[in-house]
Amino acid sequence: MKTILKWVVVVLVVFVLVQFANPSRTNPPVDPAKNLFAVSPPPPAVAALLRTSCMDCHSSETRWPWYSHVAPMSWLVANDVKEGRERLNFSSWPVTDHGRAGRKFGNISDEVDEGNMPPKKYTLIHRDAVLTAAQRQTIIDWADAQAAQMRTAGTAK
Repeated sequence: MKTILKWVVVVLVVFVLVQFANPSRTNPPVDPAKNLFAVSPPPPAVAALLRTSCMDCHSSETRWPWYSHVAPMSWLVANDVKEGRERLNFSSWPVTDHGRAGRKFGNISDEVDEGNMPPKKYTLIHRDAVLTAAQRQTIIDWADAQAAQMRTAGTAK
């Protein structure tokens, strides 16, 4: 019994100590001139889907849930948000670079079509982020139309 109690104490002490190594959870300021939702707002149905299923990792408007403040989950969540923002950030959109914007829209379409987004580890906890086949198709159709529009705008220059 004493051995079990010692291990419980050790585990608790380690758990408390790792809380001091939490990563920062920041939401950088959003420049309206570079925010896709301000510059070229998606249709309301698409915007609602993006806000529910994408924005926590792919924008500077992340909602940090309670478990993002508790290590070791905080490390995983902060890393996922960091990587998500690096790959695609609706708050830092390439407004004037039509080619790059077109590629980003194409990537959105591909990732949603292939079922990679939103990732299973996110939808496991965030059940409201699960997309139906129809919702996936709504995002895909919108992203494909935006990509085509960007290609047209890019060639018109």
